[in-house]
Amino acid sequence: MTQATSKTASSNQQDAIAILKEDHQTVDKLFKGFEKLTKAQSDEGKAEIVQQICTELTIHAHIEETIFYPAVREAIDDEDLLDEAEVEHAGIKDLIAQLESMQPGEDLYDARVTVLGEYVRHHVEEEETEMFPKAKKAKIDLAGLGEELANAKQEWMAKGKTNAPKSPAQTKKVQRGR
Repeated sequence: MTQATSKTASSNQQDAIAILKEDHQTVDKLFKGFEKLTKAQSDEGKAEIVQQICTELTIHAHIEETIFYPAVREAIDDEDLLDEAEVEHAGIKDLIAQLESMQPGEDLYDARVTVLGEYVRHHVEEEETEMFPKAKKAKIDLAGLGEELANAKQEWMAKGKTNAPKSPAQTKKVQRGR
């Protein structure tokens, strides 16, 4: 059982923001574990931690893009905030794809993980200080969204999926040839 599945089982009664913050904390701990291995100049265990990071972030981005962001976009008047969040997700997904094709010890492996951590921490900071307060103020049904998020996470983990499908907007762009 991965950290995502064990945490998801306990998240069924949490609101959406609590679930997303829990995901943020989980990934932050994984990045700190990677940093410890890097400081110890040890490649042993890095691949496993990076795979966990990639899985957690892929599922987290998917549920945000398909469930949370559309609800927030509908409820608040801040298109720029949500557009930036989606662009940040694209950058994060690009680094994930690069890392999934690499192994510890390869050129730029550690640098890519470090930059991914920096991107994620920046993204988390914006979500937690800007987006989440606006979502709370807009009186979104965070409990209902929390249930949807928890169910979606559980479903993805049960299927063993690490590569979430593209968001509906990305699918349309691909179909139009963009």
